Amino acid sequence: MARAADALLLLSFGGPEGPEDVIPFLENVTRGRGVPRERLDEVARHYLHFGGVSPINALNRGIIAATEAELATAGIDLPVYFGNRNWTPMVEDTVARMAADGVRSALVFPTSAWGGYSGCLQYHEDIARARAAFGAGAPELVKLRQYFDHPLLIESFADAIRAARQELPAGRRDRARLVFTAHSVPVSADLAAGPPGDGGRLYSRQVAEAARLCAAATGFTDYDLVWQSRSGPPRVPWLDPDIVDHLEDLSGKGVDAVVVCPVGFVSDHLEVIWDLDSEAKDKAAELDMAFARAATPGADPRFARLVVELINEHLTGTSPRRLGKAPQYGCTRNGTPCTPGCCAAPARG
Repeated sequence: MARAADALLLLSFGGPEGPEDVIPFLENVTRGRGVPRERLDEVARHYLHFGGVSPINALNRGIIAATEAELATAGIDLPVYFGNRNWTPMVEDTVARMAADGVRSALVFPTSAWGGYSGCLQYHEDIARARAAFGAGAPELVKLRQYFDHPLLIESFADAIRAARQELPAGRRDRARLVFTAHSVPVSADLAAGPPGDGGRLYSRQVAEAARLCAAATGFTDYDLVWQSRSGPPRVPWLDPDIVDHLEDLSGKGVDAVVVCPVGFVSDHLEVIWDLDSEAKDKAAELDMAFARAATPGADPRFARLVVELINEHLTGTSPRRLGKAPQYGCTRNGTPCTPGCCAAPARG
């Protein structure tokens, strides 16, 4: 059944674009969570190491440009808008501009492939908040489905893994260990991830499935899945092991070469280039371990094709293309979760 849409909204996390933006941005990210100022200052140093500029907005603009070209090639007339949760362009402002432009119904593509609170439900909250801020007459906003096991995403990661392996010294290449990483979340949040009665752990199950598919596509029969970028007080359990700790464990077992694939990330934003290209890479050098990091798929032309495929699914009723067996949930409307009580927000503090 055909369903109409007037526009596409790319909805993302946001990031600072200058040193003066860093602390206000981090205050937006942590609002209501009681994070002490010294922790913000610590994270701010990561951004200031790169001139106070996160690459995420530029990467998203690249995805938008590629998607616009792909839409034109496919003959789909949809203007593409850009909105963020935590920094300009803020999604509330973008939705207001869409309404002023006459948009009545838009599809929303989130830069997260996953279920769970941070990967899915929080985007619903962004949509609902932006519509409420505008008030009566706000455009209808339909969030597109989760896409963690889409063939184009898996193909892109698989090619990136092959390319990274070729960067390793020839003498260590064939014995390199494949290590997948994704953003850690509180264990309590992962346990609550998914609709009631679905068993929880939706996020970690989806990440594990994507890792399995990527490993199979590249001929690795054995691999590891670890986590990165945890935050919050140490007393709160998060998914582990951490990538840096895991490299030490691997070294103790005689592993001297790794390919690290950030399967949980769409783009090379700050948490990838700091946690992997800086901290993990430095730890590997300290351990005399050859290290190569696979690229994320956002800059791959196939990613824009993935976006357009998801749009076509919605507009034409085409069956979803997916490779995995882990649960995956579909389009939702106006910030309403797929199921009441799905993916509860993690407890703060």
